[in-house]
This record gives sequence, structure tokens and C-alpha cells, in this order.
Amino acid sequence: MTSTPYPDFSILLIDDEPDWLSSLALTLESCAAISNIVTCSDSRNAMTILDGGHVGLVLLDLTMPYLSGEELLEQIAERHPEISVIVVSGLNQLETAVRCMKLGAFDYCIKTDEEERIVGAVLRAVKMVEMRRGYQDMASRLVSRELRHPEAFAAIITADRSMLDIFSYVEAVAKSPQPLLITGESGVGKELIAKAAHSLSGCRGKLVTVNVAGLDDTVFADTLFGHVRGAFTGAEQLRRGMIEEAADGTLFLDEIGDLSIPSQVKLLRLLQEGEYFPLGSDLPKRLKARIIVATHQNLSAKEGTGTFRRDLYYRLRTHQVHLPALRERRGDIALLLDHFLEEASGTLNKKKPALPKGLARYLATYAFPGNIRELKAMIYDAVSVHRERILSMEYFIASIERSQQGAVHIVTPPPTQNPFAGFDELPTFSDAAFFLVLEAMNRSGGNQTLAARLLGISQPALSKRLKTR
Repeated sequence: MTSTPYPDFSILLIDDEPDWLSSLALTLESCAAISNIVTCSDSRNAMTILDGGHVGLVLLDLTMPYLSGEELLEQIAERHPEISVIVVSGLNQLETAVRCMKLGAFDYCIKTDEEERIVGAVLRAVKMVEMRRGYQDMASRLVSRELRHPEAFAAIITADRSMLDIFSYVEAVAKSPQPLLITGESGVGKELIAKAAHSLSGCRGKLVTVNVAGLDDTVFADTLFGHVRGAFTGAEQLRRGMIEEAADGTLFLDEIGDLSIPSQVKLLRLLQEGEYFPLGSDLPKRLKARIIVATHQNLSAKEGTGTFRRDLYYRLRTHQVHLPALRERRGDIALLLDHFLEEASGTLNKKKPALPKGLARYLATYAFPGNIRELKAMIYDAVSVHRERILSMEYFIASIERSQQGAVHIVTPPPTQNPFAGFDELPTFSDAAFFLVLEAMNRSGGNQTLAARLLGISQPALSKRLKTR
């Protein structure tokens, strides 16, 4: 498989010495895994290459025939101000360096500098260009609120506006090399968002998922970094880590909130340095995968209590999305109900049953602590046991009642504001009860059985109240 060129924009090297161009290109590829390189040994051709629109960074020599480096620097600043320029000159003159910086150069390096100095300058410039491009793209997409690739989110069933806004954001940041943090309760679809981000990233590599919950520090390091033969007792063969498996793709670390402090330190170093050491090895390897992490925990609260490192938290949340719970997008329940009903019928090789009247409204009254995963399981179970043409409403009622009885009882706090506080004249008990009944009937779609359950009274008692008005 051909590796994806890095970065996703071209770096143009301009110098009249072909040997220097070849040497610099080889240095950047071997030391920084930079492969998207274009060379130009005739300064007269430089602007034509730049006008092509694929270049994000230029490394420019000053002393050249035809057009000097300073003349080119002025033209680039005027015609392509979005392109960053690093001057790499044989002249070690302070006045020249200052003049180039005033003309808009990002940095000034001397050809005799150590490789680390030049490579470091290039990597800093690449990150700056990536961030600038990412934020510009994100801003334009969020303003338009239009998806360019809605097919990437086909597995997520929703018509909720907040979810569609999340899709727009994920599409905008998908190509960013910075980490993406996905938060939300269990069962809301965090892995589906990670898959969508990966498919939109343009990476040719695969998505590798690692659930880090319960991994101790040694197992975490071995899982991610791999090991060489003889690294520890029992390490009889070389083992590739998940980072290497995800090269040119995406590494998705699920349940990141459960990571131990020592493992958090290792992950932080990986993100900061962009390299890692397989266990037992003294030779570093470069990180070539995009990192996406997810958790159902509140990382901000964990950071406040000292159980999650602050520096790692802020490093991970460069891009962040929070998925709403199903109870916060009740309008999607009818869509999800129909989708899972179709899916379950096909999987179980059964004819799709008809829905009982008012089922979607009834399900919308339930909090679904297990979110979409719980709804899906409930529907699959109902389809597996149904025998009639219409799906049993009683099955869902009994299932929800069992869930509520088995859950830990939580005392619901009283409302923060009395709903009658703004009334000039208070309704009578009779009127208040009538309006409560009316609202229950509205939420249940006119189904008295469901309305009675919402009110906590029997159906005959509800029927009696309806007849007295």
C-alpha cells in the first residue's frame, strides 16, 4: 500500500544547486517523514508552480541567478500571502535575516546549521500552516452548515439540529492532524462519529480501535508501542504496536477517561513529540496516525480532582464534540424505532411488524439511560419474541418498567421554579388536574393506557376524570 504523502500540501524547495535540493529533500523525508516535496532549481519557474495552488510552504535560497531569493520573497508575500516561507541561505548575516523577516519570512536558517535546526523549523511551519488551513476550513463550513459528504454519517440516524451541527463540525476538523475528543454518555454513538471522522480524513490507512479501559501501564505501552524481541520475559518475537498498525490512518482510543496517570504521561509525550519508542528499543518511531479519543466521563471534573492530567486534557480537546443523550433528542426516537425495526426484522429473518399506535410517543417519555444502544436492544428483543401482525405495546411497557425497577432509585429534586409562581390567579385543584390530564393525553397521542402510566394513576381513574369535564 502506498503511503499517504505528508503533509497534505506540497513543500516547495527553491535553490539553484540540484545537489543541495536532493540532500535537503532526503533529510526532510528521513528525519521528519515529510514526503510531499516539490523542487525547483530555476527561480523563474517558482511563481508558476505556486500559482498551481497546491503549495503551503516554501524553503527558499537567497543567492540565485535570474530572480534572487529576496525578489521571490516579495512576490510570494504579494501574490500568495497564505504561503509560509522559510529562508535557507548560505549567508549568515543578521541584516539579511532581519530584512527577510520584515518581508514576511516565517523563519531564517543557515545551510550550515545542524539538521535538527532546519527540520525543526520546517515542522513548526507545517503545523502552523495545518492549523491555519484547518481553522479557515472549519469556519467556512460551520457558517454554511452544509455537509459536503453526508454519506460519511449515513450510519447515524437523526434529524436533530444539534446532531447535524455536530456533523458539520466533524466534517470541518476531519482533516486536521490535531486530536479529536468525543464525549457523551454510553450508547450515544461515539464510535460512529470516530468512523465518520476517519472516512472524511482522506487517510489511506485503516481505523484501529483500542479500548484502553482496564489496561495497566505496561499493557497500555505494549499495546500502543509494541516491543522488540527480548524486551521482557516472554517477548520472543517482535510485536507491532497499534500506532504502527494505524500508520497513515486513525488510532481511536476509547474510554480514555479510565487511563492511569503513568499511561497518561506516555500518551502526552506521544502527542507532544510525535514519536515513540517500542518497548526494549532505543530507536524512536514517528507517529503517523491521527489520534481520536472518546470517553463517557467528565474529563473536566476529573482534571479538577487531579485524576486526569491538565496538560493532556487541553492537548486532547483541541477539537471536541459532545454527543447529546437520546433523551435530549427525543424527536429522533420515531426515526430510530423504524430503522431498528427494519434492521432487526432483516437480521432475524422475520416480516417487519406494524407498530402499535402511540409507541413512539410512549418511548419518548422514557429517559433511556442506555441511550441508542438500549433502544436498539429493546427493539431487537421485541421483534425476536413477537408473533402477531402488530408489535406488542405491552412488551415495551413491561420492559421499561423492569428497567425502572432495577435501576438505582434516584430522588428527583423539586423544580427550581414553581410553575404557578407567575400566575395572578391560581387554578383550582380541579382545573390543575384537568390540565395535567390534558398534557398527559397529548404526550401519549390520545392513548389512555399510556397517559395513565405517565400520571401514575389507573386507567379507570383517568377515564373517570376525562368524563367529568
